[in-house]
Amino acid sequence: MMLEHILVLSAYLFSIGIYGLITSRNMVRALMCLELILNSMNINFVTFSDIFDNRQLRGDIFSIFVIVIAATEAALCICIFIRLSII
Repeated sequence: MMLEHILVLSAYLFSIGIYGLITSRNMVRALMCLELILNSMNINFVTFSDIFDNRQLRGDIFSIFVIVIAATEAALCICIFIRLSII
């Protein structure tokens, strides 16, 4: 794919995520929109790493780090929801 197509896809996902984050009243929906924002950033990291930095995998490693942070955030939110539902 061309760089412009991937950047348009990433911008589209980012804008959907921002719109959903601003307008959502449900916490689960807000977290899903935050995940969309993080995934659009990962698409940019991997794309620019592939195009401009072929030998070093800085963008790929950073995107894996962002995925780990997002998974940790989702696990903590699930724990908070479970804790609040018990009370």
